[in-house]
Amino acid sequence: MARIIALDIGKKRTGIAVSDPLQIIATALDTVDSNELIGYLKKYIAKEPVEKLVVGYPLNFDNTPTDATPLVDKFIKKFGNVCPDLPVEKMDERLTSKMASRAISGMGLKKKDREKKELIDAVSAVMMLQEYLANRTK
Repeated sequence: MARIIALDIGKKRTGIAVSDPLQIIATALDTVDSNELIGYLKKYIAKEPVEKLVVGYPLNFDNTPTDATPLVDKFIKKFGNVCPDLPVEKMDERLTSKMASRAISGMGLKKKDREKKELIDAVSAVMMLQEYLANRTK
């Protein structure tokens, strides 16, 4: 089977998680500069079979767009032009960063390490992908 990639896209950085080939377990892949994201993904997809991208879609609690929603929409459109055969699925990302911060604080890391934004972005992508993998079989 091919892998599934999840993205937690931010203005500066994007957390990237990837499934194992059996699509059971999500692991952190990397955190990259958002301006370099498409190039990074093209290189990864050239080396590994990928079935789809799951992109965290930011919405407010009343389902209205956030200030980050246009950024994600722009990425999805641009990525679709570069890799038109790879499906992109939006996934509600509300609270993933807060849940990731809580999970990281429970890991016993030093405060300085817990506050690294790159770690929060990557863990958010992992949590999103793991939830996606668990819920798609139900």
